[in-house]
Amino acid sequence: MTLIHPVILCGGSGTRLWPRSRRVLPKPFVPLVGEQTLFEATLRRAMDPQMFASPTVVTGAAHLAYVRAQLAPICQGTTIVEPEAKNTAPAIALAAQCMPRPDALMLVCPSDHYIADVAAFHEAVKHAAALAGQGHMVAFGITATAPETGFGYIRKGAALKGGYEVERFVEKPDLETAISFLADGNYSWNGGIFAFRADAFLAELAAYRPAMAEAVRASVAAGDTRDGEFYPAAEPFAAIEGDSIDYAVMENTARAAMVPVSMGWSDIGNWQALRDARDGDAQGNRVRGQAELVDCTGVLVETDGPRVNAIGLEDVAIVVDGDEVLVTTMAGAQKVGKLTGAANQ
Repeated sequence: MTLIHPVILCGGSGTRLWPRSRRVLPKPFVPLVGEQTLFEATLRRAMDPQMFASPTVVTGAAHLAYVRAQLAPICQGTTIVEPEAKNTAPAIALAAQCMPRPDALMLVCPSDHYIADVAAFHEAVKHAAALAGQGHMVAFGITATAPETGFGYIRKGAALKGGYEVERFVEKPDLETAISFLADGNYSWNGGIFAFRADAFLAELAAYRPAMAEAVRASVAAGDTRDGEFYPAAEPFAAIEGDSIDYAVMENTARAAMVPVSMGWSDIGNWQALRDARDGDAQGNRVRGQAELVDCTGVLVETDGPRVNAIGLEDVAIVVDGDEVLVTTMAGAQKVGKLTGAANQ
């Protein structure tokens, strides 16, 4: 079997999980579900030597110390240090340019997602790799279990062996549209996980974002390796107009395919998502740290010190991190990133 090259994207600040996740210590590097961090779990999902080559991690200078500290004890890998954040399409293009072979199979994974069923993930990877080997640009279509308005969607088209053609990608819908997608049954969540050959991705990027493709090529050509990490040249990279892989490639290409998968996936995008990813008690409460809950249901408590006491609450998150305290309803969890502390810390 041709080995698959995991490409792990480490960026962003996870402000909607403030104050546990902060710009100085963002959510990929924090143990939010279980004892390992989301980044560590992502690495370990891609460690089968019969399936995967060593990983390529794309990160920025602000996160480099965390990558170094958490990557080395788990496996050997290649780290690419972006000169600046330009969204996912240039980050993936850097990795594609640095692959050992032009036709290397790439598996692009965010570093901050949670997957409960690793066996189902591996099965989907095998199908995606087969389609990618045929030249398809493959997205993972996560089984939609609720009418989520915070995710993009994929509508499947004609059947392929191991997957489907993509009929269309849909950006984050309103609630009424999301409900209709769920009832339709042909829509999946776009989880931001992709598979393709490096040369296929670069060809599509050159077709639809030629200036970006050329700037990345120039940045890699003029880059240098220091202490085992690769630093693309800053000047060509600075000229890039940032864009996501979805807008730059996936929504334009005629070669898009999708692999459906149900694997207990969550983007851990806010406190409600984190609550739902953790195991709870009979009342659906999830507690980490010292707490006493009376007549509470669906309450998440996360405290690193002070004891939390709550009575008669439902669907509320209470977070204590150092000298910061957050209290929010689950309905308000999407807005946490708008708080002044979340924006500045």
